[in-house]
Amino acid sequence: MASLINAALCALVGAAFWTALGYAITRDLLPRVLALGAAPVIGWAVFSAATLPILSLIGFSPLTIVSLAALALLIAAVLLSRPPPALELEIDATWRWLTAAAIAAATLALAPALALTPKYSQAGVHLATPMFDHAKIAFVDAMMRQGVPPVNSVFGAADGAARLAYYYLWHFSAAELGLPLHASGWEADIGLTWFTAFASLTLMMAVAVWLSKRACAAILVVALAASASLRAVLAFIFGDFELQPFLRRPNGFAGWLFQSAWVPQHLMAASAAIVAMLLLAHYTQRPKLGHVLTLALIVTASFESSAYVGGVILALAAAASAPLLLLAVDKKRRLAAASGLGLSAVLALGLSAPFLRDQLATIAARGDGGPIAVEHFAVLGEIVPPTLRGILDLPAYWLILLPLEFPATFIAGTVSLIVLLRHAPQGSEKMAVALLGVLTTVGLLASWLLASRLGDNNDLGLRAILPAAMILIVSTAVGAVAASRLRAAIATIAGVGLILSLPGSAAIVYANWRGNAAADEAVFAQSPELWRAVRRYAAADARIANNPLFLRDLTPWPGNMSWALLADRSSCFAGREMALVAAPLPPERREAINDQFIRVFAGQARPNDVGDLAAKYGCDVAVVVPQDGAWTNDPFAASADYRLAESRDDRWRIYVQVGRASAGK
Repeated sequence: MASLINAALCALVGAAFWTALGYAITRDLLPRVLALGAAPVIGWAVFSAATLPILSLIGFSPLTIVSLAALALLIAAVLLSRPPPALELEIDATWRWLTAAAIAAATLALAPALALTPKYSQAGVHLATPMFDHAKIAFVDAMMRQGVPPVNSVFGAADGAARLAYYYLWHFSAAELGLPLHASGWEADIGLTWFTAFASLTLMMAVAVWLSKRACAAILVVALAASASLRAVLAFIFGDFELQPFLRRPNGFAGWLFQSAWVPQHLMAASAAIVAMLLLAHYTQRPKLGHVLTLALIVTASFESSAYVGGVILALAAAASAPLLLLAVDKKRRLAAASGLGLSAVLALGLSAPFLRDQLATIAARGDGGPIAVEHFAVLGEIVPPTLRGILDLPAYWLILLPLEFPATFIAGTVSLIVLLRHAPQGSEKMAVALLGVLTTVGLLASWLLASRLGDNNDLGLRAILPAAMILIVSTAVGAVAASRLRAAIATIAGVGLILSLPGSAAIVYANWRGNAAADEAVFAQSPELWRAVRRYAAADARIANNPLFLRDLTPWPGNMSWALLADRSSCFAGREMALVAAPLPPERREAINDQFIRVFAGQARPNDVGDLAAKYGCDVAVVVPQDGAWTNDPFAASADYRLAESRDDRWRIYVQVGRASAGK
């Protein structure tokens, strides 16, 4: 199981390194308070995006990672040795306010990290619900084990492992943390989740302080980030958290506190998108080569961490912002400024080309139509007739869903953003507010009218809202403390919304801490021993076959969590849910393979099934456990393709493909 000490070490090392590097890079590009607050995001983005292609060429090992980190710190020391720039900001309080806010942010960031820790009980070990989306820890383990570019650890074929076609930069940075610190993928994932939450909070705090000129805005950002949906309060009134049949059941469309635990990779991409807008705003006032190079790496990191946030929302926002940017630049410098932005775009496109190629290849291989469709976000439930639902869903998104899920920030933040746009001083602040407004508008509209078609969920609609949600937190905090005629109204709306959302916030934190009791938690507690035994017969590049439904009750949706968290070996087919994310398979073939694997381990194998596992899918090792139907009707025992390597009564049977060396660790 994951060690919290190792996870904390990953979090602290990552925070110290990326913050120092980020501040050195941005000290000459942004005002001091922005440079400090954005430093964790920028340091992470620049280092991760720059080192991925380098480590793909020279090899991924503790030595190469540490060497590049040492070189980065040396460059940072040189940058910090230069005289500080004259980009100071006077605020109306001492730095003690900001220190207190940073401590509060570090504390709140524990909430999403807590969701990923193993939960020990007298019965065994269980998990919290967000762990379902962290089955991608298998990607982290695969990179630490086999290097980069990463193999597809979810699905294999006999003719060799395909590359992983997923926006995996966030997971790559977890591997960069875990490998030299001798941490597991699970431990690195916990540490990086905390860092991601903390970095996004410090960024929002810095922007709020910069725009309001008041340090107390930082505290408000932390409070507003802790807000949640009104569903818990309404459930007390109506007796139903899902609010059916009036509304559709909740599907993950939520704010910072909820999504920071579920999808930290998308949250980091949203943070990078906001930083990109800040860099663009300052580039128009003081164009520098540093802006161009840093912007290219920031955009690359956003896209390579989330194709939806960085590849769709940021791209649309940048296109919509282009006229504003060019008009803000003096005519004499317009051509040079446009050339710099063009160079930045070319660099970002070049760095992202491998990801883009793999994404397009996967889309083509799946053959299930385009990845994005024009489709409105479904809001209303069955109480509304289907003929009217499609029409009424359009206004319901703005009038019901957004106020319901963002009660403290949607209305107050929107009003405040308009006030800020009207009253911000000319220059970088005015431009920053305008660009952040564009990013917010694009995110809200994209969630409203666009949908992804590559999985069971509309991930584009669920994740596109993140940049907008973060900016609305910032604008609400600014509007509640900055001098304006609407300050009292903004503060009141935000305060009432925050108070009403606190039961929902408490429920999220409690669920993250407590987890979900499971019937199989005693078996899960013994899983580390099982997978240690499997690794004795599975080399680092071997692929394992096990029941995709093994311990399926650990999460509300069936996922192969024991394998994903503890096996440290690739799977030849990890299950339908993982295949949806990372396997380049047409839907019909994916479902057929899933049925075949389930059939084999249910003890209902057809004559050619076991042979297919060996010949078609490259399953080097097969694991059968008492929870499988195959335990009493074992198709591997009678197969000429596998031989029994180890059997422990009432615990496991491990089969090795005939002709394969059985040496692991």
